[in-house]
Amino acid sequence: MRIVSLLLFTVLLTYCRSTLTYTHPDVDKWDKVTLDFPGPETSEDAADNPFVNYRLDVTFREGDFQVTVPGFYAVATGSADSGADSGNLWQVRYRPEREGEWTYTATLVRGDSIYMNPDPEAGKVVERYEGAFLVGPAAAGERGKLIRDHPRYLRWAESGDYFIKTGVDSPENLLGYQDFDATYRHSNEFREGESSTEGLHTFSAHEGDARRGDPTWKDGLGKGILGGINYLHEAGVNSIYFLTLNINGDGKDVWPYTNHEERYRFDVSKLAQWERVFDHADSLGMMLHFVLNETENETLLDGGDTGPQRQLYFRELVARFGHHRAVTWNLGEENGPNDWSDSWQSTDQQRQVIDWFAVHDPYGNYVVLHTHPGEEAFSKIYEPLLGTERLGGLSLQLGDPYSANAVTQRWIQRSAEAGAPWIMTLDEVGPWHRGIDPDAAAPSNNQDSLRALTLWGNLMAGGAGVEWYFGARSPHNDLNLEDWRSRDRAYRWSAHARRFFEDHLPFWEMEPRNELTRSDTDWCFAKTGEVYLVYLPFGRPATLDLSETTGEYAVSWFNPREGGGLLDTGEWVDAADGLVELVPPGEGDWAALLRLRAGE
Repeated sequence: MRIVSLLLFTVLLTYCRSTLTYTHPDVDKWDKVTLDFPGPETSEDAADNPFVNYRLDVTFREGDFQVTVPGFYAVATGSADSGADSGNLWQVRYRPEREGEWTYTATLVRGDSIYMNPDPEAGKVVERYEGAFLVGPAAAGERGKLIRDHPRYLRWAESGDYFIKTGVDSPENLLGYQDFDATYRHSNEFREGESSTEGLHTFSAHEGDARRGDPTWKDGLGKGILGGINYLHEAGVNSIYFLTLNINGDGKDVWPYTNHEERYRFDVSKLAQWERVFDHADSLGMMLHFVLNETENETLLDGGDTGPQRQLYFRELVARFGHHRAVTWNLGEENGPNDWSDSWQSTDQQRQVIDWFAVHDPYGNYVVLHTHPGEEAFSKIYEPLLGTERLGGLSLQLGDPYSANAVTQRWIQRSAEAGAPWIMTLDEVGPWHRGIDPDAAAPSNNQDSLRALTLWGNLMAGGAGVEWYFGARSPHNDLNLEDWRSRDRAYRWSAHARRFFEDHLPFWEMEPRNELTRSDTDWCFAKTGEVYLVYLPFGRPATLDLSETTGEYAVSWFNPREGGGLLDTGEWVDAADGLVELVPPGEGDWAALLRLRAGE
């Protein structure tokens, strides 16, 4: 991954397409481009608030394509290393999605609360800037950005490959990390019986996983969290979940502001350090799952409305981090009505958030909703939003992890029938106090059950994957996790499932066909007449009805526990027989893959 910074001077730059001569591209397609714009000298705590009363917008053009991207106050070059809180630097970050000659025009304007004014002509112009750069072909192996052009899956724009998530949901307060500037816990009160922790994260168990060239800051800070991300990537994890605002929540140690009581000023060096971590995860192909608030604080900003506080918060997140290749904006952990808190965001307030991102995020990143578990909560929260096209999917929490197949299939069907299909991922698997057990919890470890009935249950229903939650009462739990190796086994068998789907199935063309197994305990996922996948969670022989098709099918087997290649037993079945029996080649859960003989 290349990251390119282009420095501009305060003079007005002029550009004439006909006189440009290039010997090589400035950047590759999808590279991160950071443009520096000198402006007025100011500071994070200036009386004339630079976050509120200044607005930088940058319009990029290539041919007939154009997009306007929000900029941000960056203080000074290298603020992640210096910790500077004053300076005259504004920046914009962008990833060009086309080859060719690009131009940009930028305007820095000043006005009271100008960030909220949608009129591009509003405010007093402080500086104007222009420039150009040439974008060459994508680098070898570049996948591009995740886009939504399928009802059930995201897809990498450059490679065309579809995305299945096998991620981690814990610790939710990932960014409550000791090496980030101005990071502290504002209260040490925790709810009785739930997750608690002492001090900030150090992730010292992963300092040995750090590598030369990792983007540390301040002479080597950040090795714990960067090393942890290296380890997760090696173990097969491709998505990380984290809160960006947990004031008054469970961890009480993550916010983008200069302190936990502030709502209109941002700690620029801390956010620059966050960006180092996000850049690193992005370079390893990981999804960045931004969870915008918690159930305890979803009405902290503007009483739940998308008013001046929330709009500023969202604009800063989009401007600083929205450019990454794989971004999920999650409305909030356990968002919406519940039976124990004093306030929550209403359906109308949820729609305000969804609509804000649809209008103001120029990258068109994926937006999801996470709620409390159970059918009562699903009905109360999901049903009013059925048919909402701007909501990309559901970030499901399941109190009963073994209901994954039925719940995934039901909400895929209901959203499709409402005219706006939702992508279904499982992003918190309960019960809340347990989640997925550590590897060391054997022999009562629940991992085999969660693999068979939750991960594979979701995938076999047309779901798009899982992030694993570490229960409130487990070692290395949702707040105090320091060593991700506590669930090493689970990451690896999750990655086995994902790679099997990627390597052997046209899964984006397949549909759940459980009725063909004649069983309540076996699942079928099929492209009718071509490919059938039958999953046997309990390892018992299964029956598959092939009477709707013709021809002979080769049968091979996949071991979900160990991964690896397919086991070819040389078995063939004839669709003319109607019901065919599938007998697994060993104990434990197995997946049977049936493919039509070539030429038929």
